[in-house]
This record gives sequence, structure tokens and C-alpha cells, in this order.
Amino acid sequence: MRADAARNLTAVLRAGARLLAEDPGASMAAIAAAAGVDRTTVHRRFANRESLLSAVFQAKLDSAERVLDEARLGESPLQVALHRYLEGIIPVSREWPVDVRLMMQKDPVAWARREEQSARLDAFIRRALDEGYLRAGVDAAWARTILDELVDTVAHRFPDLEPPQAADLVADTLLNGLGAT
Repeated sequence: MRADAARNLTAVLRAGARLLAEDPGASMAAIAAAAGVDRTTVHRRFANRESLLSAVFQAKLDSAERVLDEARLGESPLQVALHRYLEGIIPVSREWPVDVRLMMQKDPVAWARREEQSARLDAFIRRALDEGYLRAGVDAAWARTILDELVDTVAHRFPDLEPPQAADLVADTLLNGLGAT
């Protein structure tokens, strides 16, 4: 792909993610305008809004997959892995704000991929419980929900916090709010 075509594709996907997060009914014309390209550029690449939405989901999942791989949730010391994950996933959440629940309705392949990623995070939370980083008796599903909500909150309600500071805040809240000590 030519460099300008790749830039246009990235601009369309990011604009699509932002606009579709704000309004799931956003038109292709509005997305093209927000991306700074003409409608034909968008239509040449995507037959319809659903194919664009699918590409946005795939881009978000690709980014999340890289974060999960780089965090090394199963191998790194738990606090290091948590911080790596948070520093990576907060920018992903900001860059790709589209609601993953839409994937369930629109893209079953993307949804299955998201479920695989979710299982990796569930295993990480179980590890945190097993290693005593979370208070004994804390429900793993509850702890996972709290982690997800903290990431979403810091990513979207505190956009001025840089990822390292945002990661510190989330890790401290998770580990000390649910922590063993």
C-alpha cells in the first residue's frame, strides 16, 4: 500500500472509531469529512458502514493484542505486567473509543477475538488473586469488571492524564482498593 493510501486508511479508521463511538449511525460522508478525505476514498475501501465498522474493530483488536503480548501478563512480575498493560491499553482505549459491545451485534469474528483477549485478562486477574495481590475472597469477575471500568474511566474522563500517570492511578486503585494489605 502506498504511504498516502496508508495514511488515508489510518485517518478514516480513527475518524470512524471516534464518530461511531459518539453516534453509531454516523454516515460514511461524515466519517470521510472528519478524516479529511473525500467520500469516494472511503467508499473505494469500504463497501458500507458495516465493513468500515468491522475494520475499526479489527484495528482496535490488533492494538489490544499488541498491548497484551507486550505486557507479558503470565511471565512478568505481576505489578510490572499490570503497569505495562495499563500504559498500553489506556492509549488504545482513547484512540479506538468505539464500544466493543457493538461487535457482538455487528461482527461475530471480532467478538470471538475479543473474547480470547478477555480470557487472557481473566487469567491475569486469577493470577493476581492466587499471588495475593488482591484480597482473598474478592470475586475474580468483580475484580476484572473494576479493572475494565477503571481503564475506561481514566481513558475517557481524564484524557489529560498521560498514560504513565494514568497507569499509576489505576494500578494503585486496583491493588490498594482491593489489595491484600
